[in-house]
Amino acid sequence: MAKTVEALVDAGQATPGPPLGPALGPLGVNIKAVIDEINKKTQEFKGMKVPIVVEVDDNRKFTITVGVPPTSSLLLSEAGVEKGSGTPNSEKVGNLKFDQCIKVAKMKQNTMLAVDLRSAVKEVVGTCVSIGLTIDDLEPKKIIEEINSGTYDNFF
Repeated sequence: MAKTVEALVDAGQATPGPPLGPALGPLGVNIKAVIDEINKKTQEFKGMKVPIVVEVDDNRKFTITVGVPPTSSLLLSEAGVEKGSGTPNSEKVGNLKFDQCIKVAKMKQNTMLAVDLRSAVKEVVGTCVSIGLTIDDLEPKKIIEEINSGTYDNFF
């Protein structure tokens, strides 16, 4: 019967320390091989936290599935900012173009509850509110109003 280990790791920089090493050790797999494979598969998301699933079968063979980083990590990466604002209502940490919000929405759309791209973009813009990002130099709430009024219809 296959055993599963789920973790959130730094892309391209996983180590045999917690949370992976202690979880993988009892499963009898080559921890270094697993870590090397995780780092190879997550390289494209370097600088972000990435959810991974390691599945180990009875023969100690493993498969690694890499998820998409959290929306906030993708947005901060797009904005070129290391972390969000501690006080997002008063302190803004960066600005995005509307196109960048669409890009993130397309990356996350399969894991969202949104029924279409418009709804997915609104979810992404909502995340900008909580991490202190503006979009096209406007408050995210104003962008949502403009999406609802049809201003951005040509993007959908």
